[in-house]
Amino acid sequence: MTIPSPGYSITVRVEVPASANATAALTTAVSSAGGALTALDVAESHTDRLVVDVTCDTRDEAHGQLITDAIAAVPGAVVRKVSDQTFLLHLGGKIEVNPKVPLKHRDDLSRAYTPGVARVCRAIAEHPEDARRLTIKRNTVAVVTDGSAVLGLGNLGPLAALPVMEGKAALFKQFGGVDAWPVCLDTQDSDAIVEIVRAIAPVYGGINLEDISAPRCFEIEARLRELLDIPVFHDDQHGTAIVVLAALRNALRVVDKSIDEVRIVVSGVGAAGHAIIRLLLTQGARDIVACGRNGAVHSGEPVMEPFRQWIADHTNPRHESGSLREVLVGADVFIGVSAPDLLTGADIATMAPGAIVFALANPVPEVDPLAAGEHAAVVATGRSDHPNQINNVLVFPGFFRGLLDAHVSGITDAMMVAAAHAIADTVQPGELNPSYIIPSVFESSVAPAVADAVRRAAPR
Repeated sequence: MTIPSPGYSITVRVEVPASANATAALTTAVSSAGGALTALDVAESHTDRLVVDVTCDTRDEAHGQLITDAIAAVPGAVVRKVSDQTFLLHLGGKIEVNPKVPLKHRDDLSRAYTPGVARVCRAIAEHPEDARRLTIKRNTVAVVTDGSAVLGLGNLGPLAALPVMEGKAALFKQFGGVDAWPVCLDTQDSDAIVEIVRAIAPVYGGINLEDISAPRCFEIEARLRELLDIPVFHDDQHGTAIVVLAALRNALRVVDKSIDEVRIVVSGVGAAGHAIIRLLLTQGARDIVACGRNGAVHSGEPVMEPFRQWIADHTNPRHESGSLREVLVGADVFIGVSAPDLLTGADIATMAPGAIVFALANPVPEVDPLAAGEHAAVVATGRSDHPNQINNVLVFPGFFRGLLDAHVSGITDAMMVAAAHAIADTVQPGELNPSYIIPSVFESSVAPAVADAVRRAAPR
């Protein structure tokens, strides 16, 4: 069972009689229903009654209703309103545009806009390379999606994808100082997406592709990299691969194993799984078995699409077949980028001693992390409410900061490996343990370290 999370936090405004034990009864109600009380504030006080805001974390929406019902059952209590803290945070959106220069009088307007701006336009027309110096292009990234693979929720379309892209843009700014903007496209035609992005590219110093379904995402990224003179980065692929490599590097240190000796099982052969496998192979991994919905991918399967065929050709050296559970037996490392609740603690018990489990499906992992922790030496998830959160926010703000500062037009494996090592090395040897293999997403030194590593690894 998952534990209460701030992602499902609610505030229940409730009126209760003004008695000595009024607030204690509310606290007991939340606790008895399994909620995690985070605040209890008196909103109104009268001689005969109190109005109290009860804020607590819940497991999901159904659990929130259960807690609300428990509060309503307190003798004399009347629930006035229930507010979902996550929805409140999103009211009106999460980002905005602010001018960087003063616009207080006529002289300001004359320089920032007409007539002075015309001089800058003519200068850029004569020397297009000056756009990086004289416009937002030097620090701006387009976060592009078609909404076809939103988080783990599937094909929700561009409007439903917008909250994720807004969040991404906010993280770019907060952690990397990069100005990013959501570009949610109302088409899932690959040709149209490529053409639209090509056409809007002059504004941006980089393109971050996000939540585009596989295998289309591979083709779109490859074509845009050929067409554009700015870096194109598919975060679901490469951001995930970088942070997984960083975490695995440290996890292997904890269990004293080497990447070229361990047997790795990857669940998920979409964008993230493909990129993880590719990056691990560059670092010396020799024994990887990838599993899709029908079990282990191997070269004896019927005709496959090119990216799945690449996985079949470069993994599974013993040509194993069978289900995820079957091939997991004896494995040293499990990396899940697939679907919730595929495994149990008993399945993790069949892995090799000193096993490493990265269950990264979000919001519900492939295996319950508490159950996995009974058998594995190191357990990580993509969630913020468990130790070892493997999250792309450790990568993309600093990675793009480095790309933009280096003025590069492309991305190399060397740059991705350098970023992974920078993240891993942020955890000092004296800090490393099974519950701390990866720095916190709020560790302020991560983004600058990643940016510096990318700049150093960039082609000269």
